[in-house]
Amino acid sequence: MSLFVLSQILAAIAICFDLASCQFKERRRIIACLIVSCLLIAVHFALLQHWTAMGVAGLAAVRFIASYRTTSKKAMAAFIAASLLVAAFTFHGPLSVLSCLGSIFGTVGSFCADDKRLRQLLMAASSLWLLHNILADTPVAALMEALFLTSNLLGYYRYYGHGKGKTELPPSAGPLR
Repeated sequence: MSLFVLSQILAAIAICFDLASCQFKERRRIIACLIVSCLLIAVHFALLQHWTAMGVAGLAAVRFIASYRTTSKKAMAAFIAASLLVAAFTFHGPLSVLSCLGSIFGTVGSFCADDKRLRQLLMAASSLWLLHNILADTPVAALMEALFLTSNLLGYYRYYGHGKGKTELPPSAGPLR
């Protein structure tokens, strides 16, 4: 099996964790799924020799572990600085810029105490990663980001869209047919 195929298999497994994360409302469950996904994606990018993406994806797993315990703005600033350092030391053109920006949006989102803001910022980060993965020619990772973005939008709508946080049908609504 080639390294490319193995990388795509890891990205496919990460898809499952990303999609699951978008359907939870509890912040800690969202983050737990994203930790596993980030670790898989870091290895995925290492296999493809995309070192900035690998570095910030690995850093994202550590960041999610930290943000699981705290929403400290100091911790957030430290992870933003670490993302910039990873990008500076591994810089290799526009892909490095996209992965660094995706990491920064993800960092700000992961340190939000509010799951609504967390979802909004992760959607912005996911959009940047989607573009990155298309340009990096990693189709399963691009699919992962497209699905993550779609699932996050659905979860966002489910919790905050039409009913502004209500997930139940009003009492006057009859059975769905």
